[in-house]
Amino acid sequence: MIGISADFDPVHKGHEELIKQGKKIADEKGIELAIYMNKGYSANHAPFFTNFEARKEMALALGADKVIGVEGLHHRLVLSYSVPIRLSMMIKDGVTDYITAADISLDEVKNYAKKFINEGNFLGIPQDFPNRNVIRWYAINNFLGETGGKNLEFHLINEVTNPRKISGRFIRKSILENDMVIPKETKKLLPKTTIEILEREIEAGRIPGTRNLKLLKHKMNTYSRHSFTNIAYLNGKAINKIVEGRFYKDDESIWASFRRAGYGPVMTRLAASALEEEVTKEEVLKLMKSYEKQGIIPPGQTIAKTIERAWYVASEVDKGISAKEANKNFRLGNEAKTFPLTLEAGLNLTKFEAKKVEENIPANLFIDKDNKISCQIKKGKIKIKTNLKLPSKEVTYLRYILDSRYIPVSGELIKNKRGDYRVKITIHDN
Repeated sequence: MIGISADFDPVHKGHEELIKQGKKIADEKGIELAIYMNKGYSANHAPFFTNFEARKEMALALGADKVIGVEGLHHRLVLSYSVPIRLSMMIKDGVTDYITAADISLDEVKNYAKKFINEGNFLGIPQDFPNRNVIRWYAINNFLGETGGKNLEFHLINEVTNPRKISGRFIRKSILENDMVIPKETKKLLPKTTIEILEREIEAGRIPGTRNLKLLKHKMNTYSRHSFTNIAYLNGKAINKIVEGRFYKDDESIWASFRRAGYGPVMTRLAASALEEEVTKEEVLKLMKSYEKQGIIPPGQTIAKTIERAWYVASEVDKGISAKEANKNFRLGNEAKTFPLTLEAGLNLTKFEAKKVEENIPANLFIDKDNKISCQIKKGKIKIKTNLKLPSKEVTYLRYILDSRYIPVSGELIKNKRGDYRVKITIHDN
């Protein structure tokens, strides 16, 4: 099969040309054209404007032989992790060729991809790179070929730019701003079959798809800092900005809190989707580990590598080296040969509190409003919140882990040899 991986929300004339060219290659090779179409959440971590069945119908109407739904990934993983999974899925299904569109040449894509292929790490592809998602797909496809012995033949066609460069975002926005009527100018960007299906779906009230903002506002208004800490893709700063921004009455105030935390549009959508769907760090960790075992996750992106990086950077910062320089050195191949997965932290308990607690009670970690690592201990009606005492290197290390967005951390009360209560902190790597 020749495969296309897409949102197609909705299918426009650029997609029509992609299907046409894909079908041409498929016919020459005597194979089928399959569209791997995202379900649930888009590749940009947002709910779909057009539902899956309608988008599937649009693609089939333009000549695709089959449409295969891909779901469960884009509210749980960033593209650097979901792309190798989707590519691996296609290869297992018997896809031999991959086709996509870009406004740069295949030689330019190869040139941009070299650095990431050499590093075996596909995180952090700069936003100013042209067609960065095409570069990511090419680089990861190359990685799978080098490590697993099999990848896809890569085909690239020019993006359609007449009468203008076509954007699904522009199309969706124009319909929303025109009271759910497709404007005349927008119709020029859409195949006839897409227009017919879109108008039918709008009339039936199945478009647009939306978030469950009622649920999202409820969670942002009521969750504790510790509860937020368990949710994937929420770092300490984001959690504190969410708590500071209460109470939420509209969606704009929700997005404003993420902006204040320094989240860009993509990470905001992913974090909101994770919160809406109650995606925990533990859930993401288990998903990533399952694909690591299959050899699908690049070595520079494994859980162990993320933890190692945190310890390496913390160790270098403790020597007076800047975090930026330490991160750069780590990407160049410097290593932390060993790193701790458990830490012991001191805590402040009054004599009264010490008498009311006991060993093995969970100590739930979070970042407090003063940006310090703290814990909450609960036993019956007793609730204790206290800052943790750790050496500076361990504070930096633990903060990196807590802000990793997908590595779970737990704590429990223990006693040292003197009988003083401590918190045993466990960083979970499997």
